Order: sequence, then structure tokens, then C-alpha cells
Amino acid sequence: MTSADVRRTVSPRKSKIRWDPALDNAIVVTNHHSYDQNGINGGPYSTHENESTPLLGPSPAFQSSSSYYGVIFSRSLKSVTVPKPTQIRQALHDTAIVSLRAIPAVLLGSLLNILDGVSYGMIIFPTSAPFTNLGPMGVSMFFVSCVLAQLCFTFGGSGFAGANGSMMIEVVPFYHILAASIAQNIGEDKPAEVIATTIVAYALSSVLTGLSFFLLGALKLGTLIGFFPRHILVGCIGGVGAFLIETGLTVSMRIPDDNFVIDLRTLKFMFLEPHTLALWTIPLGLAILLRVITSKWSHQLIFPVYFVVIPILFYIIVAAAQVNLDELRENGWLFDIPGGVKGQPEKWWRFYTYFDRNLIHLEPLWSTLPTQFALLFFNILHPPLNVPALAVSLNEDVDTNKELVAHGYSNILAGVFGTVPNYLVYVNTLLFYRVGGDTRVAGFLLAVATTVLLLVGTGPIAFIPVTVVGALIFVLGIDLVKEALWDTRHRVSRTEYITIVSIIIAMTVWDFVIGVLFGIVVSCFFFVVQNSQMRSIRTFHTGNTMMSTVRRPNAQRAYLKEVSRQTTILRLQGFLFFGTITYVEEAIRGILDAPSWQRNPVRFLVVDLTLVAGVDMSSAEAFVRVQRVLAAKYVTLVFCGFKVDSAVGKALKSVGIMGTEGVELFLTLNDAMEWTENVYLKAYYRSQKLEMGIPFALPGRQDVDVISSYQSSQTSVSSPRHTMLSEVGSRTIANELRSPPMLEDTATSEPFLTLVRAFSSFEEFDFNQFLALVPYLQRMSVPEGFVLWRQDEPSDGLYLIESGILRATYEFAEYAQNIEESMVPGTLAGELSALSDLPRNATAVAERPAVLWKLSTENLRLLGTEEPNLARVFTHMVLKSAKIDYDTLLAALAGRQ
Repeated sequence: MTSADVRRTVSPRKSKIRWDPALDNAIVVTNHHSYDQNGINGGPYSTHENESTPLLGPSPAFQSSSSYYGVIFSRSLKSVTVPKPTQIRQALHDTAIVSLRAIPAVLLGSLLNILDGVSYGMIIFPTSAPFTNLGPMGVSMFFVSCVLAQLCFTFGGSGFAGANGSMMIEVVPFYHILAASIAQNIGEDKPAEVIATTIVAYALSSVLTGLSFFLLGALKLGTLIGFFPRHILVGCIGGVGAFLIETGLTVSMRIPDDNFVIDLRTLKFMFLEPHTLALWTIPLGLAILLRVITSKWSHQLIFPVYFVVIPILFYIIVAAAQVNLDELRENGWLFDIPGGVKGQPEKWWRFYTYFDRNLIHLEPLWSTLPTQFALLFFNILHPPLNVPALAVSLNEDVDTNKELVAHGYSNILAGVFGTVPNYLVYVNTLLFYRVGGDTRVAGFLLAVATTVLLLVGTGPIAFIPVTVVGALIFVLGIDLVKEALWDTRHRVSRTEYITIVSIIIAMTVWDFVIGVLFGIVVSCFFFVVQNSQMRSIRTFHTGNTMMSTVRRPNAQRAYLKEVSRQTTILRLQGFLFFGTITYVEEAIRGILDAPSWQRNPVRFLVVDLTLVAGVDMSSAEAFVRVQRVLAAKYVTLVFCGFKVDSAVGKALKSVGIMGTEGVELFLTLNDAMEWTENVYLKAYYRSQKLEMGIPFALPGRQDVDVISSYQSSQTSVSSPRHTMLSEVGSRTIANELRSPPMLEDTATSEPFLTLVRAFSSFEEFDFNQFLALVPYLQRMSVPEGFVLWRQDEPSDGLYLIESGILRATYEFAEYAQNIEESMVPGTLAGELSALSDLPRNATAVAERPAVLWKLSTENLRLLGTEEPNLARVFTHMVLKSAKIDYDTLLAALAGRQ
């Protein structure tokens, strides 16, 4: 086949040819669809029925059939596949099926549009002069806006395939203000100019609304609404339902909405007048009957058939009773639609005749801008709320930003066509979906049907029974109220349920916006109350139950075990704000009151903020007050668990507490506890030096490094705390350096001194016996950064630390971070793996240059052979020391939970 044959076969005006390099084919794309070499719809240019599907794309039924309206040929142009007549017929058949299935939804959607057009289009203009007879023109403007919105949403604008667009009902009060202002500025003696300027003002509001929606969507600000509280949305749904029930009453009784007030006079009018009672109880009864039927049978055709049967029965009864239609219309059973000249229906395009620049006054138009901006704020409030609420009700996931962009296009078009703003109507779309209108074909047919209604005019509306419309409103209103109040009674908390009820009441008594704002205020109030009841204090500890992971000599560990009771650890959680910090402040003050202080005087208050998400200004200032109280008691406030440049750090820094005397900051709780322990040790050693008047450190000894010495003023003033340090130290640390009897010459030699420091706190320690252990130890000097062993490597022995610091790193699968342990002079390292002959459970590195005494695995076995009794005693004491160390480590791990 030649290229000319191809051109004759495929019309270039209706088809596009694209090369697919993957298939080595030329794909003829017809009507925006592609076909592979078998003629099947698909390939890289195919589309499916989803939120971006073109209106007339293939339905799921099409996708299993052969190609239609297109051909496919290879790059060699040797063959062309032309759709067969049977394939074309099948495609048309499938399209017809989809359209027929959409008819019930289209009928119902048209009925809803008629209802809204009659109910609200008639009141777009005020009833005062010169707008007295403009009701039918308002209905036409309503339908034009409705058609434009429907087309925008249907042709891929909305993620809801069956989205229903309609006029924004809530603009009516603002429009009356605009009209009154323009009439006052121009003068009622110029009716044509007043009407023309007013219509332009209405169109201007549509353009401003469209631009606002478009910017919100284009800037991706719609996602913020995704964080809107769910129970507030549910309350809005219930409020819409209550509004519909009220509207059903006003429509059924044929009374204006403004005159409907629940009072004694209205109740008498509703229940004591038989005619009025029949007007609203019949549609309400029909709505309840429908819900009883659908509770037993759930076929989707029940709903539309039900509302088709009602008007048929109505006119059968009317014909049998031979009642005059004018009489029924006068008594409120049929709609009364005012006509145009000589009783003829109003022409739909009449409002376009007022678009004459000679009639439009710019000055009164610009004077309405404050009202326009108020109207704009009101308009942009609804779609961001309606879209998430509809997504919840339909269980669909849509892009709010895309919906806002679609609203922008539809409203800009409405302004260009000189009509009123529009939006995606939650109620109509929900009901449209429930009767099978969940396809774009249904949406397009609804736009066509609405256009027909626009062209026909307002005349046929006069023959619709009011009972049908009232029953329809009652059904949907009852459904929404049930969804908000009944379905959520066991799914939300008590406070959330109260919020839902309060929103419904507020929306019913006042209006939609006030109800939403009231719901937000109530939600914030309950949020504060609930979070105030939640305790921000996760745990209380004392230093003796949560010590640092520093491995210290047993004598020092015993000393710290007792004196660390003067350290109180307060671990906080959540977000600290004015509602939760009060309890924290009261708890801290309780630590310092007289009875508690006498039982356990506090030297350090460690506040762990690791699990705190944020701190507001009230909470930060509360810590300032706490610091003043602590300073008066000579208690040091220690913060940990955050960085200075974090949100928590910036909040505390903003109130000036960071860097204050008596306030310390550490990155982790372990660092804070290590610092407090070092201060306790330094304070004891310094007090001993002052009392004895001699250096207490022995030759070759490296004291534990400390961050800073404890303030002498605190020591002198806090005599009970200082006394406790001295008493506990005399019972514990004093044993660390006691000289062995009759061994003064060897008491200062190594490695015996390191053995004494490691084990002298145990009562069964025998100086003479441990002298025999010295020959088995080998001295090692390692530089900073030297790796002694790595985790999971075979053990080569245990080490006694004479000087320097080792750091062991434990890697646990259940912890996100590694656990680190410091080992200081006078402690053991690698003892458990050496005694058990198992792989190393950590990686050990020299953090500072260190001098070590190694008992190798070979010497350990030799010790057991040559000195079995000494080996048994040594092993026993090593295990005892290891248990103390690992208990401390496990306690530190538990503190991280």
C-alpha cells in the first residue's frame, strides 16, 4: 500500500498519526483514541474511564471489543486494518447502553435543577422596583450558569465523573445588597440602566470568584483543606440535611424562606390548618415510605421509578376528581410560574438585551467592590468544604486543587457569558451518584437536558407537582441528617459528637458559614479541654533508677546509686501548650514543697524533652517561672532531648531561659545523667581534699573528666545534700582507695592498684590472694581511635582500664539508634564474652589514649589450671561486677522507651 492509499484511507482532518517506537507501528489516533496492530483500543495514547477520561471515551464494555472509528498500519505500510461494520455497530450499541443507563440519573438531575431554578433563580433579583418582574430572567441566568458548570466539570474538569454544577445559592443575599446599592446610586427612575449595571455586577462577581478559585488551585492551596477536621465536615453534611428538611417544609407549604420561623404561630399554621397539614405531611410521608422500601430492597432503579410514579398517580387522581389545574396551583399543589408579555413564557435570552455599554454606569459598579469582596470570601469558602465532604460521602479520592482549578474555569466562563457564579453542588451530586449517574456520559446528558430546559423556558415548570419536589428534598435531607447524627453515634468521641450537633444547630438557626465557624471554635475548645486532661508527664524518675551508661568502678557506682536520688528526671511528651503546662508546673512545685523536700532534697531537675513536639510561648514562660523557683532552692535545671536550633530550642531561647545561670542543656538524657554523676563525684573528691588538706589522687591515677565543678555556694548552702554526699562517700568510695594491710610497698604499683579500684568495694576481696593475679596481666598502651574489637568478632580476652576512656557501641535491631557506653578507669571491658568464649556483643574504641591491662584468653585458661581457687574467686567477682554494669545499661535502655 502506498502513502497515497493511506491518506485516502485515513482522513487527516479527523485523525492524527503518531509513531510508536516500542511497537514499530504508526498509530492512527481517531477521536483522541489509539489502536494497536490488532485494532484493539489501547497503547500509549489510549484512555480509560477515570477522572481525566474524555467525555466520549470507551466505556468498560468497549475495552473488550474490537477497535472502532480508526485504523492501524505498520511502518512498512504494507497492511491497514479497517474497522468492520460489526465493530462499529457494537461500539454504537455500547454507547447507547451507557446512555440508557444514565437516563434515570439525568431525569433526577434535571428535576433537581428545576427545583433549584424555581426555588432560587426566581429570587436572584430583589422583588422591589425596578426588579419586580425579573424572576423568570433570574431562572434563565440560573440555567445558563448551570450548563456552563456542568460542561466544565464533565469534560475532565472535575475528578467526580458525575459532578453536578449549579448556581451558588448563598450569593442571593449579597446580590440583593448589590442591586439595592446600584439602584440607590443610579436612581429608580432609570430602570434599564439599573438592571444593566446590576447584571454586570453579577457577572463581575463570577469573574472574581473564578480567578480566586484558579489561583487557589494553581498554588496548590487546596490540600490544606485535607487537614480540615473530619467531624466538622460531618457536621456540615448534617447541617445541609437540616437545611433541606427546612426547605422541604417551605417548598411544600409554599411559603417564603424568610417567613419560616419555628414559633407558636408557625406550629399552629402547620398542624391546626388541615390544608397546610396535608401539603407537608404527604411529601414527608412519601419520603419516609421510600426509605422503608429501600431498607428492604436496594436496587438503584427504585429511587427514580418512585419519583416517576408519583406525578403519574397525581394526575390520575386529578383527572378522576376532575379538579381544575388553576385551582390546584392556587392552593399550592402545583408551581405558579409568572409569565412574560400576554402570559407567554419568558424568553431565556432576555437578560442579554441589557448588556449595552450605554446603559452601564461604572461609578456605581466600582462602589460595590467592598460587597464584591465580601461575596468573594463567602464564595471561596464553600467548594473547599464541599469537595472533601463529597469525597467522604462517595468514598472517592480526588485532588482538591484540581477541583478548584475547574471551579475557576467554570466561573470565569460564567462571568464571560454574563451570568452568576456556580460550584459543584454536594447534595445534587450525591443523589445523582446514588441513582447511577457516576459517568461522564450521564453528566454530559444532564448538560444537554438542562440546555433543553433553558431553551424551553419556564412554562413547563408550572405542571410539576409540588409534592414530588417536597418528597425529593425530604428524602435527601433525612439521609444526610441520618449520616451525620445516627451513623456516627458510635464512631466518634463524645466531644466530637457534641461538635457535630452544635454545627447542625448553628447552621439551622443562623447560616452555613456561621455554623462552620462555630464548629471550628467548638473543636478548638474541646481540643484544649481534652489535651489539658492528658498528662504531658510521661514518667518521673530519680537518678538511682536511671543512671548513665558510663561504666564506672563499683565503689563509684555504689556511691552514685545512693546520692543520685537527689536527681529528679521529668520526661515530658506531646505538645506543651497553655492547657498542659499547668500540670507540669504544679508537679515541679510539688517536688519542692516542704514534705517532699524533707524526704528527698533535690540537687538536679532533669527535664527530658525528647518526646515533645513543640512548646508554645505560655509553656516556655512557665519554665522561666520554674527556673526562678528552682534557683531559690539552689537546684540546677537541666534540659535535654533537643537541639538549640530546633522548634523546642527556639521557643525556650525566645524567653531567655537558655544560657541562664543554673540552667544546663544536653543533647540526650544519657549525656545529662553523665554530667550530673560527674558533678556528684567531683563534689565528693573536692570535699575530701578540703577536709584532708592533701591531694587525694594517687600517682598514675586519671580522675574522671567532668563538665564543670559543682558550685561551692550550693555546697555550703545545701548542707543536708552535702552531708549526704559525705556520708555516702565514706561508706563507698572510701573503700576504693584503702591501702591493703602490710602491703604498703605494693599498694601504689600497677596493675594491682587497678585491681583494687575495680573490686575493693566487694566485701570478699582478698588483697593477698589477688597479688597472684598480677603476672597474668599484660600492659597495653593504645592511642585515641584505636579499635580493640568489633561486634561479632571472636573474643581475645578481657581488659582492666588503668587510664583513659573506652567507648563501646551496641547495635540492637530493635532500636533505631545505637547504644553507647563509656568505660572509665577502674572498670572492666569485654569480660562477659571472654568468660563465655562467645563473640563480642559490641564494638570497643579508645575514646581517649588509654593504658589497659589485658587478661588474654590463653592466660585466663592458664590461670584456671595453675590457680583454680583464684580463678573461681576472680570469675565470681567479674560476673558480679558485670551484672551491676549490665543492669545499669538495661535501665538506660528502658528509659528510652
